[in-house]
Amino acid sequence: MKTAARSISFAPVALAVSLLAAFLVLFAPLSASAHDTLVSSSPAADSTVETLPAEITLTFSDKLITGEGATELLVTDASGTSVVNGPATVNGAIVTQPLAAQAAAGAYHVVWKIVSSDGHPTSGEFSFTVTTDTLATAEPSTAPTATPAQTPDAPVSTAPETTEDSGDAVGFWVLGIVGVLVVAAVVILLLSRRGNRSSAGSDDQSSR
Repeated sequence: MKTAARSISFAPVALAVSLLAAFLVLFAPLSASAHDTLVSSSPAADSTVETLPAEITLTFSDKLITGEGATELLVTDASGTSVVNGPATVNGAIVTQPLAAQAAAGAYHVVWKIVSSDGHPTSGEFSFTVTTDTLATAEPSTAPTATPAQTPDAPVSTAPETTEDSGDAVGFWVLGIVGVLVVAAVVILLLSRRGNRSSAGSDDQSSR
């Protein structure tokens, strides 16, 4: 009788323990996996891109909780300088962070922090590499425009004025000399005709 009573009293306890163990086995992984995870990013983790993109995007497994300080994204270059340009924006499960327009080549490190849809904060990090230095290519664009623009203007404006003045002066003197020669020729011609007439008259008188 005592053995039967003991077995009956222990039966509810064993059943409760079995149910608790089954609950932990079934639901513990679900609660652990409820935190949102990073599904993809652009640029991708450990990837190599030619230039730093205008923005970086992170895509998570579920919609994120938004609010002040809920989402933070930091992108730094190899020297540790931040290249973010303004705050990050959240659209459902996608986080977009604008980046600086000019950046150096090298390794870039991304550190992100979000609040999952279950209310728990989650964070992570990854890196990618940029091969082209946009800082070096942006500087020479302003240099060629300044120097050639001013040098041709000064000599071109003065040259035609000096040549036109000298041409007018030479033409004036040539016309003056020609005019003097013409007048002298006319005077000489008139004087020679008068001399011929006077000599002809004297010859006629002597013959009479």
